[in-house]
Amino acid sequence: MAKAIVKSKFSFEGQKSVYHGKVRDVYNINDELLTMVVSDRLSAFDVVLPKGIPFKGQVLNQIAEKALKATEDIVDNWIIAVPDPNVTVGKLCNPFKIEMVIRGYLTGHAWREYNAGKRILCGVELEEGLVENQKFETAKITPTTKADNGEHDMDISKEEILRQGIVSADDYAMLEYYTHRVFTRGQQIANEKGLILVDTKYEFGKTTDGDIILIDEIHTPDSSRYFYKEGYEERQKNGEAQHQLSKEFVREWLMENGFQGKEGQQIPEMTDEFVKSVSDRYIELYEKITGEKFVRADSDNISERVQNNVDAYLKSI
Repeated sequence: MAKAIVKSKFSFEGQKSVYHGKVRDVYNINDELLTMVVSDRLSAFDVVLPKGIPFKGQVLNQIAEKALKATEDIVDNWIIAVPDPNVTVGKLCNPFKIEMVIRGYLTGHAWREYNAGKRILCGVELEEGLVENQKFETAKITPTTKADNGEHDMDISKEEILRQGIVSADDYAMLEYYTHRVFTRGQQIANEKGLILVDTKYEFGKTTDGDIILIDEIHTPDSSRYFYKEGYEERQKNGEAQHQLSKEFVREWLMENGFQGKEGQQIPEMTDEFVKSVSDRYIELYEKITGEKFVRADSDNISERVQNNVDAYLKSI
């Protein structure tokens, strides 16, 4: 089996600090740039699972690069360069402490809440009589808090965000505007590839010049859920599960094995067969959403490759 990059302990020229997230490790370079190393760690229910998934980080990083370039006419983004398949170098900015989750369909977390009897999600009212995976008449924004390391993201309403002063009213209006437009663009791109972009989340930051920009990743299987367009209507009519490409199948596997990230629960064993199947699903999504063949990067010594590529880039600027 191919190797995976799980731990990141790099030392780059000009490095001021490093933040280790659930999946990404972000290095501050001279308080001017951010170097984001996208690892092969797998997170679900806000818990990092014990085994890495080969090529997952490369898939996420390269999809995000393409998706951000495809939406930069709508809103500027943080990317400056991609010096390695697992690395993006970008603008340093002050991130907003929320994630803008937008849903075109009733599925995943929203469906679990709805099925449990809730009819208001993040301040958004949901009508009676909906079924799992049903398309909403209009996409709904259901934001969450942006948790610090080790904490859980929490549902929050627009009204509460403004009441707490997490985001100003003017800035939030722009975040809503950009979220709807980028989501619409993502749905158009997915549709051309025979997919449905079901839901996703966006993160935004503000530059030192006061400009709002799109940060982190977008339209990847970690931040988004996709259905196959072909057969969607038929499966809905028959009450069948949708054929999807996303991280949801990992969550479903965990739930089937008694794990939802709650205290006292044990993470089920991740066999080599399961790990390979997850890797294959990530690669499948890359090829489906980009329309390009996935080219596996050299994984013999990923850490050395990353260090050399980032060093060369930083010396060139």
